[in-house]
Amino acid sequence: MTDLREEVKQYYSKITNEEEGQMKTNICSCAADCMPKPLRKIRKLIHPEIVKRFYGCGSPIPPLLEGLTVLDLGCGTGLDVYILSKLVGPNGQVIGVDMNEDQLAIARKYQKEMAEKYGYTHSNVSFHQGYIEDLKALGIKDESIDVVVSNCVINLSPFKESVFREIWRVLKVGGELYFSDIFSDRRVPKELAENPLLRGECIGGAMYIEDFRRLMQKIGWLDIRYVSSSLASIHNEAIEALTGNIQFTSRTVRAMKIPDKIEDICEQYGQVAIYRGGIENSPHYFDLDDHHRFYKDLPLAVCGNSCAMVQDTRFSPYFDIIGDRSQHFGTFDCGSSKAPSSLDSACSGGSCCC
Repeated sequence: MTDLREEVKQYYSKITNEEEGQMKTNICSCAADCMPKPLRKIRKLIHPEIVKRFYGCGSPIPPLLEGLTVLDLGCGTGLDVYILSKLVGPNGQVIGVDMNEDQLAIARKYQKEMAEKYGYTHSNVSFHQGYIEDLKALGIKDESIDVVVSNCVINLSPFKESVFREIWRVLKVGGELYFSDIFSDRRVPKELAENPLLRGECIGGAMYIEDFRRLMQKIGWLDIRYVSSSLASIHNEAIEALTGNIQFTSRTVRAMKIPDKIEDICEQYGQVAIYRGGIENSPHYFDLDDHHRFYKDLPLAVCGNSCAMVQDTRFSPYFDIIGDRSQHFGTFDCGSSKAPSSLDSACSGGSCCC
């Protein structure tokens, strides 16, 4: 049986070594304008070859990374790795993993240059060739990572359960998975999923949102949050004819590893969270996800899950929490404190993930 990963590897080697390096659709081509402005400034410092040969569908880089260890799954030529390198600072580290040596060669070529550009005495990044389904083979230990990111890569894996299990294993308790990827509104038919072109273009392996939710819950991620969601345009008539009425979306997902606190539905404990400011680029409010906006100094009633996500993670110093879990009041009506995206107006699970 053909390993689909080998076909994907060949696909990306081909476009990496082509003069133009163009993909056939717009699905996995996130330009600078999809990044927050502060990240665009860092992007400008990165060598054009890295930028030109990098493919992604979002900007999966959360705040508050200084001094942390961040793992980038499917790092490609290292664009996000080098942005993260600046954000974690000289005392943090970034680990990039990719199965494609052609792309890693570009990433490694500029390692010394980027460290010097940031004023570091030595590089704080490392690159490893290997499979994201088997991080143990690369020596990444249990509960050794603060934040795991990925940019339009998990869809490429035919072994998604293994990927998410490995992420769960390597993340510290209180750590965060924050990734962007392509999702579908129905299961992609087998003949399309195994089509080398569609798989390489991040379409064939797109995750059906409900299967994704079920898989995450099976592993332990009982409450996933969508930070942003938008329609993913193909802009290729031949491929659009193949995919028919399947709707694809680009989504950024946040999931916290807090196994003793996160529950499968929103529960009411009478807790209130108050954002006190201080998170970079969030002076007036902080968005936990697409329907939880914490305005500075404004108390907000939250379910137990949302409370844990800001109380038992690196966000804790920026929040005051009123109440605890000593008394339970039943389920929590997790209404919207910010209008949700039209793509996510109806919850598909029992928790705050929509």
